[in-house]
Amino acid sequence: MNLHQFRFVQEAVKRNLNLTEAAKALHTSQPGVSKAIIELEEELGIEIFARHGKRLKRITEPGHHVINSVDVIMRELGNLKRIGEQFSKEDSGTLSIATTHTQARYVLLKPISELRSAYPKVNISLHQGSPEQVAQMLIDDVVDMGIATESLAQYDQLVTLPCYEWQHVLVMPKDHPLAKKSNIRLEDLALEPLITYHPSYTGRTKIDRAFENKKLHPRIALEAIDSDVIKTYVRTGLGIGIVAEMAVQADGNTSGNASGDSNQDLAVVNVGHLFGKNVTRVAFKRSGYLRNFVYTFAELLSERLSKAAIVSAMNGKATGENDDYAM
Repeated sequence: MNLHQFRFVQEAVKRNLNLTEAAKALHTSQPGVSKAIIELEEELGIEIFARHGKRLKRITEPGHHVINSVDVIMRELGNLKRIGEQFSKEDSGTLSIATTHTQARYVLLKPISELRSAYPKVNISLHQGSPEQVAQMLIDDVVDMGIATESLAQYDQLVTLPCYEWQHVLVMPKDHPLAKKSNIRLEDLALEPLITYHPSYTGRTKIDRAFENKKLHPRIALEAIDSDVIKTYVRTGLGIGIVAEMAVQADGNTSGNASGDSNQDLAVVNVGHLFGKNVTRVAFKRSGYLRNFVYTFAELLSERLSKAAIVSAMNGKATGENDDYAM
């Protein structure tokens, strides 16, 4: 019984029992992966996987127990490596962050720059994806931390804490009639072609829910995951944009944003009264070991994220991780 066998079993599960894909991910041969798994099964005296010919078809009942134990072993192995690095290479290493485009583009620039100043030997690896992909990268130990607005608190494998609040704003040409309206209503927006985020991104669920509660059917002319794309299509006259406020707060006027974008050609109207406040959360894998520079980065990201608060959350104490701010 060895770690290679555990790694092969774990990767086979991640790849939906496709041994060819597992072998590619592990840079080895498919027969080698298959042989290692069979040898582990023979040593344990059970079948971890039910087979049809040479193909893995499903995980057996005892296999589920084995895989749970393998996950614990591999997670603790990763923790041991991080503990060693913490004390042997205290001020160097790689901080891997999974996040959405909006966070990476508008929020993380300042704290990343500050972390590099404090830890010049620490490299930053940014992984962009949907909130669901952010969560999965954490669960799969691809990254140290995840940052997103949607979904993260829904995963039992993760510990999440509120980071900061934000609201949606409208962006439109300055000569648009709504740009001069003092109290914009959802009924006004339902009459306009709208350009906003793809479902599951950047508070889109709040937008949809607001219209549903009023029994209104908005005209979504275009969906995108990128705020810059939304603003570009607004400039072409395709419709009114609904974006996160971070995407229009240029020149570092708000916490974390130093994008330098110029939005002077657009009218910007806050519509927090229509769609409520959103909460961006930071997430860590439960039972993971965090190096000091991870805590430092969290503290740079938000004054709410002290090392003590994160440690308390990771230890399962009162964290507020399921709290939502008043909407």
